[in-house]
Amino acid sequence: MADAPLFTAERAAEFAAEADRLLDFTAGAKTTGGFGWLGDHGEVVERDLELWITCRMTHVCALGAAIGKPGFLELTEHGIRSIADNFHDERHDGWYAAISPDGSRPTDATKAAYAHSFVILAGSSGQAVGAAGAADLLTHALAVHDRFFWDESQGMTRESFSGDWRTEEDYRGINANMHTVEAYLAAGDVTGDQLWHERAGRIVTRAIDQLARANSWRIPEHFTADFTPLPDYNKDQPAHPFRPYGATPGHALEWARLTLAAAQTLGGPAWDWAYDAASALVAGAITDGWAPDGADGFVYTTDWDGTPSSHARMFWVLTEAIGAAWALHHVDGSAQWRPLVEKWWAYAKAYLLDLDRGAWHSELDATNAPYAGTWVGKPDTYHAIQAMLLPRLPLTPSFTTALAARGAPEAGGTGSA
Repeated sequence: MADAPLFTAERAAEFAAEADRLLDFTAGAKTTGGFGWLGDHGEVVERDLELWITCRMTHVCALGAAIGKPGFLELTEHGIRSIADNFHDERHDGWYAAISPDGSRPTDATKAAYAHSFVILAGSSGQAVGAAGAADLLTHALAVHDRFFWDESQGMTRESFSGDWRTEEDYRGINANMHTVEAYLAAGDVTGDQLWHERAGRIVTRAIDQLARANSWRIPEHFTADFTPLPDYNKDQPAHPFRPYGATPGHALEWARLTLAAAQTLGGPAWDWAYDAASALVAGAITDGWAPDGADGFVYTTDWDGTPSSHARMFWVLTEAIGAAWALHHVDGSAQWRPLVEKWWAYAKAYLLDLDRGAWHSELDATNAPYAGTWVGKPDTYHAIQAMLLPRLPLTPSFTTALAARGAPEAGGTGSA
């Protein structure tokens, strides 16, 4: 329990207002087939609908429903139907990676763990707010994940398969495993099945207590099928959107929050390492990632010695910094976290929030000017909305479950557990 709130009443009110603005932007992503990729002005870009986008926006809509935003339960149910009907592969099971803009046919039949983790998250969040069809979707998604993606021998998730599941990619990635942790924790919360919490704990222990600890807390991102690290993977692509070369400070920040959530969920002496590990991840991400080139902001990727590889500033890294500070503050109550959050929020208001066109700039260059080197437009609002809801939440694996249980407290609440 924190001795003093991390967020002042003024800051919590600002976050509440920004959450409402982000939800209004989110509503514009609704299309016939699911949720579309949004452009700079909030317009749906004419391109294939992607499973991960529709699932993440369904989750965001469930967050809106959980805090009582009018119309957002209906938007959540639209997302659930789109995933269950338009994206589902009736012949081979699982969900297509992408479908045509009208939702009528698949355009990428690949079955990827990253996107399938968000099917679980959407189903979990939908079930938490009572969305029609969500419980069935979640049950189905967990069964698919258990059958195809979970690797019991490794205690980690496999990466991807061909559309018919016959060909498996000879690669493993930390990103898919990280989001599987988030999904499994949420699924365990809403179903009450401890299996999903336990599997999330196994992934966190392997990824952080073993792999990150052995690598000076710079988390290895890419692996062979037996989880042998590939430190030079994509060395010529330090700004790849999903598989960049090197260490990713934003992932260290995200893993810190998830590590503490898993430790709180599972508890006991076996998790005594979690706080120190989360602290080390955050300290390393700040040292390597914040303004190493002289300008404020977190760089996207670094080499294994901490030298920046991609100087781009991705908006989601800043949101995960706020989330990591929030999680650590819940555990230690330290006064050190508030000035950091205040600094990061001031940076977000100065450079990332797009008050004219909506939402946040997805990417900035090394001078903090809007940039489109890796991301075009504003694909989704998942990272930003979660950060803006933190003042309302206890430390919990599932954002939506906590919000649904607590209702919509007045802006200015401390969010203490």
